[in-house]
Amino acid sequence: MKKFTKILKYIVPYWRKAILNISFNILSIFFSLFSVTMAIPFLGILFKNESLVASVEPFTFSVASIKEHFYYFLSQMIMDKGAASALFFVSILIVLMTFFKTFFKYLAAYFLSPIRNGVVRDIRNSIYTKTLNLPLSYFSEERKGDIISRMTSDVQEIEWSIMNSLEMIFRDPISIIVYLGALFFMSTNLTLFVLVLLPLSGLIIGQLGKKLRKKSFIAQTKMGSLLSIMEETLGGLRIIKAFSAEAKTSEKFYKENNSYTRVMISMLRRRDLASPLSEFLGTAVMVVIMWYGSSLVLTDQSVLTSQEFIGYLMLFYLLIAPVKSFSSAFYNIQKGMASADRIDEILLSKQEIKEKKNAKSISDFSSSIEYKNVTFSYIKDTVLKDINIKIEKGKKIALVGQSGSGKSTLVDLLPRFYDLLKGDILIDGLSVKDYKILDLRNLMGNVNQEAILFNDTVYNNIAFGVDDAIEDQVVEAAKVANAHEFIEKMPEGYQTNIGDRGSKLSGGQRQRISIARAVLKNPPIMILDEATSALDTESERLVQDALEKLMKNRTSIVIAHRLSTVVNVDEIYVLRDGVIIEKGKHSDLIKIDGAYKRLYELQSFS
Repeated sequence: MKKFTKILKYIVPYWRKAILNISFNILSIFFSLFSVTMAIPFLGILFKNESLVASVEPFTFSVASIKEHFYYFLSQMIMDKGAASALFFVSILIVLMTFFKTFFKYLAAYFLSPIRNGVVRDIRNSIYTKTLNLPLSYFSEERKGDIISRMTSDVQEIEWSIMNSLEMIFRDPISIIVYLGALFFMSTNLTLFVLVLLPLSGLIIGQLGKKLRKKSFIAQTKMGSLLSIMEETLGGLRIIKAFSAEAKTSEKFYKENNSYTRVMISMLRRRDLASPLSEFLGTAVMVVIMWYGSSLVLTDQSVLTSQEFIGYLMLFYLLIAPVKSFSSAFYNIQKGMASADRIDEILLSKQEIKEKKNAKSISDFSSSIEYKNVTFSYIKDTVLKDINIKIEKGKKIALVGQSGSGKSTLVDLLPRFYDLLKGDILIDGLSVKDYKILDLRNLMGNVNQEAILFNDTVYNNIAFGVDDAIEDQVVEAAKVANAHEFIEKMPEGYQTNIGDRGSKLSGGQRQRISIARAVLKNPPIMILDEATSALDTESERLVQDALEKLMKNRTSIVIAHRLSTVVNVDEIYVLRDGVIIEKGKHSDLIKIDGAYKRLYELQSFS
């Protein structure tokens, strides 16, 4: 139950409401107890086997003294006004006790509601924050659909399974203790007999709960697989239709969905067994108690009177409810803990990119960026081998080479999306690990091959990450990116929603929006990752013009397949299999008659 106690830690911020909940639950339990015990003198008067109390000892704060004075009060009422009046008084008293019991029960639930929902909200926040802080390498090994499943259905499972059981945590143990204490007071022998029977039924229920947790973990994992297939389908719908792969994709989904359904049926059957099983065991225990208790009453009424035995049974019936809910909650918790296990796989993931305690702030750099003997690999295969590059401030360099040569990885190391295995990257002579991560990344602007936009307005996409941006700045950034003209023609201008990932825009328009976003950020370092490779000729011309404005007076690192876009940079580095095989200006590399010249001629010929 270690993970369960971790979840309970989320309750700490709500300790005031938790105390109120516990307090009102205790009051509800005591009024519930009194409403039942009031029935004992009622039955005694009705059966006319209750001796009248003519005198009492001075009152003390004890159960025996309270009982004696109450019986004395009823005796006086019977003698003065008759048994009917006494019965009416006891009936009114029982109704009042029941009213206070239910009223305090509602107040307990009233203060429990913000705890339940607040804890679930905090868990969601923790997962989302952790997801933002995890390194990119984590997401290359995990399926997005499975991560979404953990953030949605697994958290929902905790809400329904564990949070619904908070009432058990705060109320039922107190109820069981109070009711057992009252039962012991009424009859020690009979209660000891009860305590032998109850653990036996609890043992049977516990064995089923262990199997339920295993089934639930499998079910939640399969739900993650389902969401992964759905996410891939929505993202690749155009390709699925183009290759007429609807049947194949459907078959894959149906197979996974059927597997999930089988696991859910098995799991729900086990869970649904909890309530009837506990009800059957409770009834069986009740019948045995009735048999044993009746024998005590018939043998010696000085040990237990008939009305006390009926009151005992009523009180025991009250005990069954919290015991039953405790067993049902145990099932639910076992089911919910499977989801907690999956959530913990995210929350407990190692944060590989760590910031030093004494990290330095940086808002600009004055001299250079230097890759020094850089070697890097993702898992086993080495992606970069002994890379050495020095970029003076204000210079523009280009990285070219075949796909998979390590170009994108090289630029991803600069903002510490990944950390090095060997070597170092220096800015103004200091390692990037010596700087604050947020400051380091604020130095850089990114324009990628795939324009990453959000389902929001044009304005908010351009102003993304710049909290204090004003409208004039956003418009000016759009003008620099050659985007202002087409934005103004949109139905609501800058307030037009661009759809999921900018689906309402063309490729060139999306790219110019992302360039405008980089312009507004106004970083000293620009990283351009094949920003024009997926565009048509007209769009490429507009985007290339915007990129040239963007790179003006900035230190720029350009990754390019189209070599015509990098002929004017200060230095070109040619990579093959993670190694720099050539470097120099365009004209110098053409003279070398090496790999760069062959790539350039191939593109010129095509």
